[in-house]
Formats: sequence, structure tokens, C-alpha cells
Amino acid sequence: MAGAFREAPSDRPAEARLADVALPIPLPRPLSYLVPDALEGQVVAGRRVLCTVGARRVVGVVLGVRVGEPPSAAKPLISVLEGVTLPDDLLSFLTKLSSYYLAPIGEVIKLALPPVDREEARAVEDLTLFSSAKGIAPRKIQWVVPTDVVEASLKGGAPRVLAYVRAHGALPLSRLEDQFGGARATVKRLRELGLVTIEDREAPRDAYFAAPVERDVALEPTEPQKAAMTALAEALERREGATFLLHGVTGSGKTEVYLRTIAEAKRLRRGTIMLVPEIALTPQLVGRFRARFGDDVAVLHSALTPRERFDMWKRLRAGEVDVAIGARSALFAPIRDLGLVIVDEEHDPSFKQEEGVRYNARDMAILRAHMHGGVCVLGSATPSLETEHLARTGKAVKLRLPDRARARSMPSVEIVDLRRIGAGPTGDRRLSIVLHRAIEQTLGAKEQAILFLNRRGFAPSIRCEGCGELASCPHCTVALTLHKKRGGSMRCHWCDHEAPLPTQCKKCGCDRIALEGLGTEKLEDTLKSAFPDARIARLDRDVASGKDVEKVLDRVRAREVDILVGTQMVTKGHDLPHVTLVGVINADAALSIPDFRASERAFQLLVQVAGRAGRGDAPGRVLVQTYDPDHHAIRFAADHDVGGFLERELRDRRELSYPPFSRMALARVDSLDEREAQEATQILARAARAVARGLGEGPVLTVLGPTPAPIARVRNRYRFRVMLRSASREQLRQAALAIHAATAQLPRTVRVAIDVDPVGLL
Repeated sequence: MAGAFREAPSDRPAEARLADVALPIPLPRPLSYLVPDALEGQVVAGRRVLCTVGARRVVGVVLGVRVGEPPSAAKPLISVLEGVTLPDDLLSFLTKLSSYYLAPIGEVIKLALPPVDREEARAVEDLTLFSSAKGIAPRKIQWVVPTDVVEASLKGGAPRVLAYVRAHGALPLSRLEDQFGGARATVKRLRELGLVTIEDREAPRDAYFAAPVERDVALEPTEPQKAAMTALAEALERREGATFLLHGVTGSGKTEVYLRTIAEAKRLRRGTIMLVPEIALTPQLVGRFRARFGDDVAVLHSALTPRERFDMWKRLRAGEVDVAIGARSALFAPIRDLGLVIVDEEHDPSFKQEEGVRYNARDMAILRAHMHGGVCVLGSATPSLETEHLARTGKAVKLRLPDRARARSMPSVEIVDLRRIGAGPTGDRRLSIVLHRAIEQTLGAKEQAILFLNRRGFAPSIRCEGCGELASCPHCTVALTLHKKRGGSMRCHWCDHEAPLPTQCKKCGCDRIALEGLGTEKLEDTLKSAFPDARIARLDRDVASGKDVEKVLDRVRAREVDILVGTQMVTKGHDLPHVTLVGVINADAALSIPDFRASERAFQLLVQVAGRAGRGDAPGRVLVQTYDPDHHAIRFAADHDVGGFLERELRDRRELSYPPFSRMALARVDSLDEREAQEATQILARAARAVARGLGEGPVLTVLGPTPAPIARVRNRYRFRVMLRSASREQLRQAALAIHAATAQLPRTVRVAIDVDPVGLL
């Protein structure tokens, strides 16, 4: 009887050479393709290949080649594309990232490809589709290239310089000058002997490199800086993989520690990636890095043009540059022999990607450094609780910079109780009499002030005084914000819906329309009326983004601005030496967010923005306005007591079993139909609870939900969620995988996103 069930003979070979290919489409796993005999030897891991999915031609990346039984529907590869290849170590890292975050491998691979590979297959085969960037005159830099001439008798440092050049193939002259004293004269002698040639090559097209910079002279480090540099240098020498928390108060010289450690990595011929949370920080850092290392730096971030990003990528891949600086996506730079990964302002939530592949660049920086036997440095004045916990449990080494560099004191901080302190001359209580007088004193002393308000627009809400109706977005469950400078329109900050400001209420017809709350736009207007002679600028996403941020900051540094009004963009690590006053308009705003991290975020914002004051020769002053002056986050921030806040917050988190004492995963579900979204979420919750019931003794897996999301509707899609929490990473993964598998039961009209280690819970 068994023979009756044998398959009919097949023309397919029992075994064939197969390529597993990651495709830029959301598939759960790579697809297997047949490798034609004509392409054998060309198809290797990391190469781009042209293949078909249905009737469509797409470019994929080979993850591996093997011999095995081909799938029944396996198709042959069409061709192998030249020009761009991902290195093996980066490919391995991307595979691990995909597995941890349950993200489609093809979507993850796209993160590491230069923009040339994000087009259709018929376009990417022609790399000339990118024309030269406009508006930036090409600039040449000198490269030293070794020849095949056998050297004569060399003296002094010439043999070492020649050996270094031959080991690298070709180098910018600026790098040799950093590495060896008197390198320019040595290179001149080597050139005269025919041992090297000098080539003028086009400098990077990025505007950050358009202007020359003077080389800086490193200042004598403080004793804590020396201790940190020594510890990091020793770890680089060991090549064993290590994580460090560099905890330094604002202005303590963390950047100098970074620069010295990068120089040590260069000495060891190892590459560096440095991540910053905001594009706004990149120009400032690039200037300092170029002053120290010349043009031997690559900049990678989303504000670059495709041509600029591709140029940077090619230089890194070729080994011409060994330092990459940028925002979150710079983590995927193809650095050769990576030895150092630095995450500046590691606490910043922007390191977490909130759409697509929901990875945390800070956590993955640790992984990538360890995979190379390298060093990961997490720097912050206000460490995240997760990183502090790593240090306390021995998984990271804590290095402290307790004082400001150059013997400057921390600014004095005063809490202004808005329940007791009245309004200043403007009549607005949020510009209290205390803050108003402080601004007057600052302007009188010809110094600068920063006023921090984390609300964009003119008025955060518009309400009818007759019936109390709030103007809300028709597509989202959020209030509309008035933006006067954009034609007086109301805008939704979630879906960008716009509507004109009504003259009367749509519900009751009342013409008494009240503008409630205070945004940066209204604050700017209020200040202009109160201080007509002051030069006032605003920094938020309505007036500046990308490279435009640096233009605003340059005006502040040039003392063309007296008062800078801004959102959290002004709290980042900007060095503005003439700012002596910082005013926090409403410290309570961050505390009202429905998130267990609200206190941590509020504390970090307050400490970071306070750190902008008093970084020059004059002492700094900070005024924190609040209706809740006894809140522990505000009290600890006013005392510059980071350690006290961490102790208090870790105690509270431990009692509630929240991260870092547990791990979380969040399944977000949305649909145009509310009932459909709710029922789909129930299916996912049942799948997770089935896993929880099947677990034995040990850490408890908690399944919370389904519940509506805090913002229940966005772009007309109803949102629900299921939250998983466990002290066991393995238990959490099992439940997340069960949810992932259960999505196959859902209608195609339902969208599901699984967020491992979520940072924002909205």
C-alpha cells in the first residue's frame, strides 16, 4: 500500500545550487532561487542579484549559497549586479537584528543599502543616474598612492610611513599627518624616490565639507577624562568586546573623550561609528571632527541627497574613510574592521525607529560592537534607566565625568511655583514675573536666553466658549493646533490635516471661539511685544529641519539672536557659550503623558535644557516654571541630582516590574473598521495567553489587553494593542512569535506591527 503514495518522477534535480535572497518586500523569510551555471562563482553572500517575484523584476541581496533540493516553484536568478556588495560582517549583524525584532529580512537589508539600491532594478544597473550635486563647488584633497618601485635605503620615519601607506593601499595625506609627525616632508621625499604618487581626488560633496576648517589643538584633559580615555584605550587593545557608560554632566568634555578614543582606534587601524540623536547635532560634531581628523570622516543621515549618501557609502566601503558620523541609520555604515561604536546622548528616544523596522540603535550598537570584538561607548549626562541597569548588573562599565571641563560651575536652578507666582507685564501666567525680570536682566547684560516650551504652533487647542466643543481632527482622536504663521490654519500633528480657523462653532453656532494653551509661535509673538528691542528666533520643526537647524544655531553663536524660543530641539547637546539664562515655560507638560517613562523623560529634558546655560565664562541661571514643584523629577533636576533620580526611579520600576526589570513587546493593530480591529486584537491576545498557560515555573509572562491605544484613531484607522511583559527574554519571544504566527488568521484589511522593546507607548 505504501507504494501507492509515491510521487511521480520529477524532471527537477534532486539537488541544485540555491541562493537564499532577501528581497525589498515584507516577506517573513528569504526566497530561494536557482543559481544558473553561468553565474556560478559570481553569486556570493552580500552580492546584489536581479530576480523575479511574479511578473516583477526586483533587486535582492544574497544571504547565502547552498546545495539542496530546490523548491517546486524555484526560479533561476537573472543576473548579478556589480558596484555594491554588503560585507559579510554587516550581513551577519543585519540577520541578527531581523531575528530579534521579528522584522522581514528584506526590510532590514534595505536599511544598509545605499540609495542607489532603493530604486527599481532597471534603474540601479546604471550608477550614472546620479548627477553631480548642484550648488557645491568641487574641492580636491591630496591622496598618497604607493607604487611598485622597490625602495632604496630609507632613513628616519620614512620606512614606517611607506609601510603604512602600502598596508592601506592609498590614504589621504591628512590622515598621514595625523598619524606621523612631519608626514608631509616625508611623503615629498618618497615621491621624489618614485615610491609614492600624489593624486588630487574630489572631496566629498556633502555641504558639511564645503568650507575648510582649521586644525584644533587638543586641550589638556582633566583627571576624570584621562581615566576614561585610559579605560577605553585598554579595552580597544584587548579586542574582546566591552560596553561602557560614559556618564558626564553637561559640559564635562565627553566629546573630547570621544575624539581621543577615536584617535586610539585609528592608531590600531580600526574603524569607528558615532551616532547622534538629531541631525541638528551633526554639523557641530562634523566641524570638531574635521578640525581634529581632517576630511577623513563620513557623514550619514537622512538630510543628505542620494548622491551625497552614495558617495559617503562608497568611501566607507572602500576603506578610504574609517569614521562615520550620523543619526540612527549610520549604525549600518559599512566600516572596515569596526572597533568602536559611540552613542552620544544614548538616553534619547529618537534612537528608536518607530515605523517600519522598529529597532533601537542604542541596543543594536552594543550588539554590533561586540560582534567585532569592539568597544561600545554610551554617553549621556542623564543615562537611561536601561543603561544604568546594565552598569549596575556588571554588563557595562561606568566611567564618570563629575564636573564641567575648564572649571566652570553648573548653573543655579530655581523652581518657580506657578500656583503662587503671578504673571509678568504680559499678563500671561506662563511668562511669570520672575522669568520676565530675569529676561530683562539677561538682555541688559548683553547675554542670551533660551526659553523651552515643548509645544509647537500658536495655540494647542481651540474651544467653543458656548458649548465647550473642542476642535478635533476628523481623522484622528486629537485636538487641532492653530498655526498662525501658516495662514491661520488649524493642523493635526498626526496626519497633517489642515482646516481654517472657524468664525463660529459648527455644533452650536456660537461665535465665541477661544484659543487655549501656549505654543512656541504664540510665545515668540508675546516676547516680541514684551521686549521690542530684542532679537528673537524660534527653533522648532515648523521653521527648521535638517540642515536649516544649523542656520538658526549659527545665528545664535554669532550673537545675532538675544532670545531663542524652541521645543526639545534646543535641549540637545548644542554648545552656545553666551547663553546664561534658560527658562522652562511649563515643566509639567512631559509629566502628563500616559507612559511609565514620563518621569524619566521629563527629568532628562529638564537636565539637558538646563545644561545649555553657563557654558561660557559667565555663570548660568535656570528657571523652571511648574504647577507641581514637589514632583520628584523636577526636584532632582533642580538639584542636578542624577544619581538620586535614578535610585528613586529604579526603585519604582522594580516594584511595578517595569523595564529594565522586565522586557516588553507591543502588538499594535489598526483597521478602518473599529470592530474588525478589536476582534483581530482579541485573536492575537488569545495566541499570547495560550503561550503563557503552557509555560512552566519561572518568570511570569503577563499579557495585557486588548485595549484601545491612547490615541484611539489615526488617519481614520482604529487602533488597539496587546502588551507582553516578562522578566524572561525567551518567554517574551515565544509569545511574540505566537502573535506573529496568528497574524496569518487576520483579514488583509488589518495591519499589525510588533514592537519589541517599545520606547513610546502611544
